[in-house]
This record gives sequence, C-alpha cells and structure tokens, in this order.
Amino acid sequence: MSTQRRSYESGHKPKCLVVVDDSEEWDRAVYYASRWAVRVGGGVVMLRVIDTEDRNQQWLGVADVMRAEAEEGANAALDRASGRANGLAAITPERVIREGEPTEQILDVIDKDVDISMLVLAASAGAEGPGPIVTMMAKLVGSFPVPVVIVPGSLTDLDIDALS
Repeated sequence: MSTQRRSYESGHKPKCLVVVDDSEEWDRAVYYASRWAVRVGGGVVMLRVIDTEDRNQQWLGVADVMRAEAEEGANAALDRASGRANGLAAITPERVIREGEPTEQILDVIDKDVDISMLVLAASAGAEGPGPIVTMMAKLVGSFPVPVVIVPGSLTDLDIDALS
C-alpha cells in the first residue's frame, strides 16, 4: 500500500475506520470513534465485511439468496451502528459493505480512502481472547498503513469519554 494519507490537507478531513461485526464489543469501537470524530471535526467510516467462504458456485440460486440475506443483515448491523453514532455525536457515518476476507477488505478500504487516518477496533474482555479481527491485526500492526486503536471491551461510556 503506497497511498499517501491526506487527512489533514486542505479540502480533506480525518476519518477513522470502524469494523462493525457480530461481536458483543463492536459498540465500544463505535463509541470511541464517534467521540473522537466530534473532538477533531472528523468523520467515521463503518465497514461490515460479509463472509463468502461457504458459497458453492454450483448452487448459484442458493448463493444469490445467501448473498441477499447477508447484505440485509449487514445493512441492519450498519443501521444499528450508525444510529448509535448519530445518537452519541450527531454524526452520519459513511457506510461500506464488502465481501471477502476481513483483513484484505480493511486494507482495501483504507487504500481507497486517503482521509482514513486510523482503524478503531474493540477487543473482547472475555477469557476467549480479544476476538478474531484484533488477533489478525496484531500480526500486521507493525506494517499497517495507519495507526490501529484497540478499545478494551470492558471500558464504560464514562471511561471512553475520559479518553476520547
């Protein structure tokens, strides 16, 4: 990835990318990103990645139905997250739905939007670990194109208010 970030140049504004998934802690990332956006006059891009690995090409009709259901679910998840961001910070986030492997899609969204200046993820506070996306990102963070902010899932709204 060689795209130069332009977040703070004239005519641009910084944005953070938030992945909205099925985890319990997605709300912590949305909360942090929304508060950050208000403080810096920036924006929020919400990404939902649809998993495509279980689709078999010989059953195209079934695959089309599965895709439609996945897109409907993705839109519902982004509606919830956007409503949360709007309620917290009176912002209207950009919404992106992608299909494929999450890390590849995250990198592609960042590459295509030169105003994205950070990725915000939330880590699970449970004993099972921080979650699959945070675990994947930990392996790449040293060579990642933007800073990665990982919000602990155990932080309360008041905790996040004090940090963002």
